[in-house]
Amino acid sequence: MQRKASFGQTISAVAWSFFGVRRSKDHENDMSKLNPVHVIIAGVLGAAVFVLMLLLLVRWVIGSGVASA
Repeated sequence: MQRKASFGQTISAVAWSFFGVRRSKDHENDMSKLNPVHVIIAGVLGAAVFVLMLLLLVRWVIGSGVASA
């Protein structure tokens, strides 16, 4: 029986997938160990953090006056 990956390892794998860089050996290892429910949860959380960071960046740029012409 193979050991399942922890939620922290799942978050790490999803973060690498957002970045777009992953070795094929690591990808195959992840596919055999990751829990699909954890992957979905980590993906939704990662997307929410990404959108939140974009919103904060836009608010900062608009508030600082850099975007005014």
